[in-house]
Amino acid sequence: MAKLLTLSILLSLLVLAHTTRSPDCGGILTPSGLSYVAQVSKPHAETILRQDLMASTVPDLFLGSPKSSGRNPINSVKVTELSLSLIPHTGLRLTIDVDLGITPAPSTTKVMRLSILADLHVEMNPEGNLELVTSACKPTIEEMQISKLLLLPNEQLISLTAQFPITPSCQVQYLPLAAPVFSEQGITISLQTTFQVAGMAIPLPVSPTPFSIPELVSSSPSHLTLAFSEHFYTSFFFALETAGAFNMTIPSPLTTATVAQKITQMGSLFQEDLPVILRAVLRSSPRVVLEEGKAALKLFLTIHVGAGSPAFQIFLSVNADISTGLLLSITDTRMTISTAAALLEELFLPTIREEVPAQMNVVLSEGIFLPHVSSFTYTDVSVVIHKVRNKTFKLLPAMFDLKGTQEQCLPPGSRINQSLLL
Repeated sequence: MAKLLTLSILLSLLVLAHTTRSPDCGGILTPSGLSYVAQVSKPHAETILRQDLMASTVPDLFLGSPKSSGRNPINSVKVTELSLSLIPHTGLRLTIDVDLGITPAPSTTKVMRLSILADLHVEMNPEGNLELVTSACKPTIEEMQISKLLLLPNEQLISLTAQFPITPSCQVQYLPLAAPVFSEQGITISLQTTFQVAGMAIPLPVSPTPFSIPELVSSSPSHLTLAFSEHFYTSFFFALETAGAFNMTIPSPLTTATVAQKITQMGSLFQEDLPVILRAVLRSSPRVVLEEGKAALKLFLTIHVGAGSPAFQIFLSVNADISTGLLLSITDTRMTISTAAALLEELFLPTIREEVPAQMNVVLSEGIFLPHVSSFTYTDVSVVIHKVRNKTFKLLPAMFDLKGTQEQCLPPGSRINQSLLL
């Protein structure tokens, strides 16, 4: 308990000392992606406006006359147009055109057009969450409706910083470093990844090179681009190492009697025939290397060979450096990883060659959640690895769908095309 407490205090001090905040991933929502978001937001906006404008207490000022007899003359609300456009270096412009069915007198119905124009920008609140706020709104009578329309998007922005599980004791969290940047290219956000083990943030290795999101290809049809640096992957594996996820016990087909046929001293160590067990531990942190068209993980293991349970007696220890290719895929909002290992040196048992990748895949198959807001999921993803200006990323052309609260609002087959640079 004393050692654990000391370790906790040490980690806390290291985290406090590591004050430099720099991004290791980020994303860009393109103008076409913004148009898609506007498209699928129309039903939600119509629901909110209908609830407000058809309420019995709604003010009638925009009709040009006071409400008569306490009766609400609005009997239908239809959003005919909703658009979001970029205002470079400033924010967004929201335009909503609404057709109102008006019954000014019994048996008389007419349609009146209500147009709402609002300028929006994104701020970082004291809690470190991003928040959409209104800069200006016309007509001013509709400011209350705009505020209600922003409730759901702001709930989704808060969900971006949620902690997502990797293993039972390890979580990942993506934290925005500043408010997004608005440009002709789109909305760019920089994120810093933190990992927690047993509820405590762990100090990560310092990135040897600064990270920046590469410029998008102008001809790309992508709606969303996520970029992850090489350092992100190294930090991910460092977190798994800290959580003890790669400490492996490997069964062997050998017994102490069969080993004694090659190593005669074994006969004096073990009086009975026992199964030989291999225990693998990391002697140095894993390293991820990304090159054009491929990704590799380098593991630096010590293999302890022994027998006996529960008293495990080691009779041989060897170092094994293993290089394994990384295969990435996306399921829902998780990036799952699998390995295909090849030993750097042909000096070790076939058991190690088979079991180390197999047991690693059990851990890595749980994957890691990608940055996302609630009600979004990724689909149809393929992985391509690129090297950009001596900085390495992975490109994942993909689609994503809106789920959950907005699922019923989507036209059949609606989805968004995207690319993820990792």
